[in-house]
Parts: sequence; structure tokens; C-alpha cells
Amino acid sequence: MATIRKRGRRWEVQIRRSGHRPISKSFLVRKDAAAWARHMEVRADIADLPADPKALQRVTLAELVVRYRDTVSINKRGHHVERVVLRAFLLHPICRRTLSELTATHFAAYRDERLKEIKPTSLKRQLGPLHNLFRIARDEWGLPIRENPLDKLQLKAPDQRRERRLRAGELERLMRAARSCRNKLVAPVILLAIETGMRRGEILAIKNSQIDFERQTVKIIETKNGHTRTIPITDRAVAILRNHTGKADERPFPVSANAFRLAWERLRIRAAITDLRFHDLRHEAISRFFELGLTVPEVAAISGHRDARMLFRYAHASSDQILVKLRAHNAR
Repeated sequence: MATIRKRGRRWEVQIRRSGHRPISKSFLVRKDAAAWARHMEVRADIADLPADPKALQRVTLAELVVRYRDTVSINKRGHHVERVVLRAFLLHPICRRTLSELTATHFAAYRDERLKEIKPTSLKRQLGPLHNLFRIARDEWGLPIRENPLDKLQLKAPDQRRERRLRAGELERLMRAARSCRNKLVAPVILLAIETGMRRGEILAIKNSQIDFERQTVKIIETKNGHTRTIPITDRAVAILRNHTGKADERPFPVSANAFRLAWERLRIRAAITDLRFHDLRHEAISRFFELGLTVPEVAAISGHRDARMLFRYAHASSDQILVKLRAHNAR
């Protein structure tokens, strides 16, 4: 808040805002003083005033991490994994530093130290919550943090994008191996993933009440990004689901994520396919959607991607399909 008062022949303006240093300036004309006061109040509203070192001296990085862990991270779907990451980070000496002394240099030293133990991709994933922590502390908690110390941290991680699709005969081998599984739900889950592009967790979490056979749709509530979506499903998907529906509050595929993961690993070994992940089936499905001629918005409505750039990471046309089209064009 700005205070204007006359002291002798001059008008003195003082700006006070919680978390920032008091600022004062003197003017010969009151009109100039008022104009400067308005300008500085606008800067205060957009947090453009110099930070008060005392406000940041009272908070350590550890306190910030604990608050983030207990109030923000806990509300995420993957909070169990993030909690382990933050717990390990709290043991590092960097957490004993106050926010007033913490700079990008300290995180650069932390980065160099960690890179001796883990890969850049792993470190980048672990730094994600910390980057978000500083953003929330500044934008929502009102801490006068001028700059996120992780914004300028250089971390070159190799591109981990996978372009793995099913090769000729692999689906048949997977199905043959699935027939010998003790868990008879593995095969239909695999086929449903290819038909719908749903993630493993989404398939295992759906309930019969979320399936509308008349409209051929499935409402997916538990999603990775937290946004519920309703997707159209093919006739094949309908047939798969009809064979496993029961009471409305039950799941068509009552299998735990860990049990299915172990079953999938055993199945891969029996099928002699070592480099295929279950998530690659989502990749396969999305690529097939594009090959069928669906537009980007149509595929996004099914896959749940809210960023087209992320969607294109999954969309890889089969080289065989491309070759067929090229040959057909040349034959004209």
C-alpha cells in the first residue's frame, strides 16, 4: 500500500507490501508523487518489486519441500512415487539452505553430483516436482521468489521416445502365449488395449457401469492427466467387454496392476518378444487410428491427449503401410 506525506518542501512516497522491502522516494510536486505511487503499486500487484530478503531467510528448502509434499503432491495420482523421490531429496544438504541463499549454482552442483549415480532422464524426472514446487511457492503461497532456480538449469537428457510397434506375427505369438496363462484376463486386456488405445491402468480400473453398449462408448474416470473422457469403441472392443461384464459396480478385469505386470512379463518371455512393453500397445493403437484416416482432434478425443505435440510422439505410421501407398502412387 502506498503512503504519501509531505516532509518539508517535498512529498515523500512509501510503498509497503508483505514479502517485499519497503520502497520510498521524494518528489517536489504531489502529482508526480501520486503517479509514481500508482506505478509502483501496479508493479507490486504483479510481484515485480524487490523481494524482502528477510522473508526468504526464514524459510529453508526443506520446509518448502515438506509443505509441497503434504499439501500438493499428496493430491496427485502418482503421489506414492513422488513421495519417495522427495523423501530422498530431503536428506541432501542442499535442503538445509534458506531460500534467500539458494541459487541455480547450488542446483547445478546437485545435478553434477547426482549424474554420477543416475541417468539424465531419471534426474530430469526427479527434478520435475521441485520445479513445480518453486512455481507454486511463488504463484500460490505468496513467497517473493523472483526466479525459479531450476528454470536455467541445463540438463541434456537423450530422447527416450519409443517408436515400437507390433511387428508381423507378434500379436499372434502374444495370443498363443496368453492361452497358456493361468490368468485368462490377460489376453482380452491386450486385445482391448490395441482396439481402444487405453492405458493399462485405465483398462483395469473401468467398471461395468462406465460401459454403454448401446452407444458403444466407455467413460474413463481414472486417467493419467485427471481429466475424465468418454471414448467410442469398436465392434471388436464391444465384443471383448460383453464377454466380461457383470454387476454395475464390478470391474470387467478385476486384476491388480502388479499382478498384471508380472503376468505380462512372463507372457513376453514365453512369446520370445523381449523388447515390447505393454504401453507400446497404446502406441500401436494410436498409430492405427491415424492410418484409418482419423484427424488429430478425433484421435485426441480417444487417447485423452491435451497437447498435439505429445500425441504425435505416439503416432508413427507403419513403414510397410507407407511403402504400399508409395508403390500404389508410382503405379499410376
